[in-house]
Amino acid sequence: MTHSSVSLWDGSSAEPDHHAPLQGDVTCDLAIVGGGYTGLSAALHGAETGLDCHVLEAETIGFGGSGRNVGLVNAGLWLPPEKVCDRLGQEAGNALVERMGRAPELVFALIEKHAIRCAPTRTGTLHAAHAPRGLRELRARAEAWHRLGAPVDLLTAGETAELTGSKAFHGALRDHRAGTIDPMGYARGLARAALAAGACISTGTRVERLTRENGFWKLETRSGVVTARHAVICTNAYSGDLWPGLRRQYVPIRFFQLATEPLGAQAAHILPGQQGLWTTAPVMAALRRDADGRIILGAMGSLLGGDTGLSLRWGKRMLRRLYPELGDIRFETGWHGDIALTADHIFRVHRLDENLYAPSCYNGRGITTGTLFGQALVEHLTGASESVLPVPFTEPKPAAARALKSCFHEAAFSAHQVLLSV
Repeated sequence: MTHSSVSLWDGSSAEPDHHAPLQGDVTCDLAIVGGGYTGLSAALHGAETGLDCHVLEAETIGFGGSGRNVGLVNAGLWLPPEKVCDRLGQEAGNALVERMGRAPELVFALIEKHAIRCAPTRTGTLHAAHAPRGLRELRARAEAWHRLGAPVDLLTAGETAELTGSKAFHGALRDHRAGTIDPMGYARGLARAALAAGACISTGTRVERLTRENGFWKLETRSGVVTARHAVICTNAYSGDLWPGLRRQYVPIRFFQLATEPLGAQAAHILPGQQGLWTTAPVMAALRRDADGRIILGAMGSLLGGDTGLSLRWGKRMLRRLYPELGDIRFETGWHGDIALTADHIFRVHRLDENLYAPSCYNGRGITTGTLFGQALVEHLTGASESVLPVPFTEPKPAAARALKSCFHEAAFSAHQVLLSV
């Protein structure tokens, strides 16, 4: 098994990569730090409205969470609707739930409009019950979504077995609004569309200093300075020290994934409708099958070890439990990425200074959230009121016991791999 520099998607994507380091000083309307879903969505929508946009990516397109994603285009938030309302109030909570419920439509509309080659499927996603208590949780979620008129189905264990090819689950919640994509293909497709609309994208260009001078933002790199009237920091879980308050407000956690070799007809019965799946287990796991017939299995935690490592043993044990008929399956590659987790599981967007913005804390919902925030921020800075944003502006606040919680999560996730690999 190989460890991917980014992910499986880095090599399997049908969309071409874009490499173009910054060369010299430039001036633009909107400077965007980060070449993931948020930054590329902002560049695309900004360029389409006539803004001169320039994306600055320290590595390559989709290098962070976007290219390491599972690829589930989920509706809603991590939280069930009623808990969103508990945290934000009834009116604001309902508005956010309703808007995030429609977010997959935005993603798939962009894919169709720009002919993005990312193997999209629109057969829903499955939130699968790992135990009877998980099914009780899903039943409550289904009731809440039904009250809002959402197209979701609570499935029995038998119905879940038909859709997954496994008898291991006690039931599932199927959300017909959702689907799956090749996540790197989507990121690169957004970049291609943004370039075609007139945006500039500089890769391999790390912003080392951000200062304000004479009403403009100056973004200093080793290969030039970008001067812009507006700037957006779109780094989410990969935020560094450019604006330290951003990375201090969330707890970083890891999610690792393992991909088998293409299995062809041998795995045709596994998720035959191409739905993506994640579980109700406290240490959440995910499962999907890609366009080439690979099974992709993941869970919270870091990718540990190589060909005989802990994560590989965990993956083999999980596949034997879910699909014993497969026998001994070889994993082709593995990788992990970072998630920006907050205690309340609610997104953040900040006005850090005049004409300087930063959305963050996507809590594992990067595809829809990043796309939506990129669009909404452009609408706001071109004249729309703050109400266009999914959530109101807030000040960055340090997460309590951030380092301790991060270490605790990593230890717990590693222990989970140990327990399920013996």
